[in-house]
Formats: sequence, C-alpha cells, structure tokens
Amino acid sequence: MKNEKGLLWRIFFTFLKIGPVTFGGGYAMIPVIEREVVEKRKWLETRDVADIFAVAESIPGAIGINSATFIGYRVAGIRGALAAMIGILLPTFCIILLLSLFFLQMKGHPKMEAAFVSIRATIVALIAYAAIKIGKTALVDKTSAVLIVLTVIIMYFGHSFIHPVLLIVGGAAAGIGIIFVKQRLGRKSPLAKQEPVFDYMI
Repeated sequence: MKNEKGLLWRIFFTFLKIGPVTFGGGYAMIPVIEREVVEKRKWLETRDVADIFAVAESIPGAIGINSATFIGYRVAGIRGALAAMIGILLPTFCIILLLSLFFLQMKGHPKMEAAFVSIRATIVALIAYAAIKIGKTALVDKTSAVLIVLTVIIMYFGHSFIHPVLLIVGGAAAGIGIIFVKQRLGRKSPLAKQEPVFDYMI
C-alpha cells in the first residue's frame, strides 16, 4: 500500500512540475513529458509514449491532459490517471487565474510583447523536436514513410477544408489495409517483432 501511494505521489508531482513550464500547449509538453516519463522515471518506453500521444491527439480534449491521463493509467491504473490529470491541471489552473488578473493591464507592454515573441520561437523548436523524436518511432518501413509524406502534403494544401480527425481515421484505415495486404502476400509486417501497442488497456 505504501509503495502504491508513493507511486501515486510521484506521478502527481511529476506532472505538477510539467504543467507550469510548458508554454505553447500540449505539443510543447511532448518532449518534456517524454524526458520525465521515459528517460528519468523509466515508466514507459519511447514507442509506448508515441502511441499514447497519437491516441491523445485523436480524441476530444487537450493533448497534454489526455496524454497525462493515459500515462497515469498505464503506470498505476485509475488512481494513476487521476493523479496525473490533477497534477498537470492544477498549476495551469492557478496560473490562468493569476494571468487573468494582470493580462489586460500588461497587454501591449513592449517588454511583455518581446517576451511572447521569444516564447513563440521556443515553442516552435519544442514542437519540431517532438515531431522528430516521435517520427523516429513512426518511421518503421517505406510504407510508413510514404504515409507521413502524403499526410504532410494533404495537411499543407488542404488544412482549410480537411479536418485532422479525418486524416487520423484515414491513417488508421490505411494501416489496417496495408497490414492485411502484406499478410495476404506473405510479407512480414514491421509490427511482427513489436509488442501489442495497447496491451496495457486489455
């Protein structure tokens, strides 16, 4: 029981630290979450975290909160999910309350504008790093490389009228179809050596 409580507190404080330092939303949280969960805590593997981010993005809600909840559940079940969700929400909630009191008064201040310009530049770098890191786990064969390139092209030219959810659903359907065709042709799937993606949800 003590070990379980200790784990729950570690999950809570881990995500409590992540919340206030990830400006730019959920995508900026990805490299921070991965460093804490994979490299420092050794709770999950990089591939597992990439799968969690993919699911968290495809369902309603903020990707950062969704990802934290999934990871908490993966590590310690329902209680872990609640600990992670509360941990990542609490500092953000408090910060928003404070900012709401001062933002209107400080809006337009030159130093504040300069700070936000720099923050936006840093966010771009964080998102790019997360894309490269997760891209390495998604790039398993030539077919996946083609899917990535096609999705980028479709999003670039059709972002105004194609919803990202349609691309996610289309990607899932394409993946199932490609595996089915490869199996029928007797070719080995790149997933054959990997463990089930969501075995922790069964």
